[in-house]
Amino acid sequence: MKFLAVGGGGREHAAVEALYRSGAEIYSVMKNANPGIISKSKEYLLCDEKNIEKVCAFAKEKGVEYAFVGPEAPLEVGIVDALEKEGIKCAAPTKAAARIETSKTFMRELVKKHDIAGNLGFAHFDNAKDAEEYLKGIDHEIVVKPVGLTGGKGVKVQGEHLHSFAETMEYINEIFDNNIGGAGVILEERAVGEEFTQMVFVDGKHIVPLPLVQDHKRAYEGDVGPNTGGMGSYTDANHLLPFITQDERKAALSILQNIVDAMAEEGCPYRGTMYGQFMLTVNGPKIIEINARFGDPEAMNVLPILKTGFADICRMMATGTLTSDVEFEKKATVCKYVVPRGYGVKSESGHEISVDEEAIKRCGATVYYANVDMKDGKLVTGTSRSIGVIGIADTLEEAESNCEKALKHVKCDAIAIRHDIGTRALVQKRVDHMKALRSA
Repeated sequence: MKFLAVGGGGREHAAVEALYRSGAEIYSVMKNANPGIISKSKEYLLCDEKNIEKVCAFAKEKGVEYAFVGPEAPLEVGIVDALEKEGIKCAAPTKAAARIETSKTFMRELVKKHDIAGNLGFAHFDNAKDAEEYLKGIDHEIVVKPVGLTGGKGVKVQGEHLHSFAETMEYINEIFDNNIGGAGVILEERAVGEEFTQMVFVDGKHIVPLPLVQDHKRAYEGDVGPNTGGMGSYTDANHLLPFITQDERKAALSILQNIVDAMAEEGCPYRGTMYGQFMLTVNGPKIIEINARFGDPEAMNVLPILKTGFADICRMMATGTLTSDVEFEKKATVCKYVVPRGYGVKSESGHEISVDEEAIKRCGATVYYANVDMKDGKLVTGTSRSIGVIGIADTLEEAESNCEKALKHVKCDAIAIRHDIGTRALVQKRVDHMKALRSA
């Protein structure tokens, strides 16, 4: 099968590796020269991934049959609609279906209209004055989000990032003044608990679950600092997480199935990977966000342990023929992102970085390239996350150890890493937190 792969980040490198393992012939489009993607591609094109005309022309010229689109930005501008007009079947959602991510208001209103469990109280505003009046009338903490896309970096939480009414209004005004997200602001009820990610494969009607993952958004060890696109993540060998029961996972999957059903009913059936970000509360899972793609870094946890051919899964998602016999190895994984120094505030980019892939493999780990580029024959860092290193083993403790050993084989003078991700101490903190909430 000939596949078009769109995107040049760590999530896309993981997907391209999985497509390559399953025998696909890959033609890639990306804005940066990701060496991992290039090494597995028959041919590649460097261009803006939102340049629909160029992407479609490249796909037609190469005679691709199927497309996998990694990032959300090309989905928002309708790349799937354009590719499908050219007869290329896509394992990714149309512009209308991608609204589940590209418009937080669309998602909340859909869940409300169809009476789907897990929704949070919310209100959407197109000006700061009305948002201020709303804030004056509520007595609970809220989360402030731009309605549109912000690369996972636009969320601020009262009690964590915002510590007063004045700070909250300052951020709301910043969203409007700088047109962050481009579609207004949504204020959501703050949910208390532990976050987790449940991703599913979707073919328009059916869902197939992937292992549960827990991401770590905060920039610094100990879960402090600004929110980022994600500093790392882990999965456990039983495909659950240590603080989640099977019934709680089933509740999250039921929410996702109901969302897929609702979207079909609304005339915008969803195909592709769907990412459910949930907060596990004492009242069950609550929806934090729904994304129209793999999570990043979460894709790097689950795709290396996927046993079923990813090319076949993409074909089935694209053609509405998904079956439930998708298998993953019973392995634990720990992903820690190597990021440019200052990431989350102001990244130091353009520094040379070197990776010893063979040494990393000998450590029981794998590596995915993300926001790096080739300049004058050298690999250099960009402004976003640089390299994902993933330890894989039979237990979480072993996987974390493998990841730490492997990280020594990534060299750069201007990087940062959250070394606490996947450690026994941090995982136990999550377990104790949920235990305390349940007992209270």
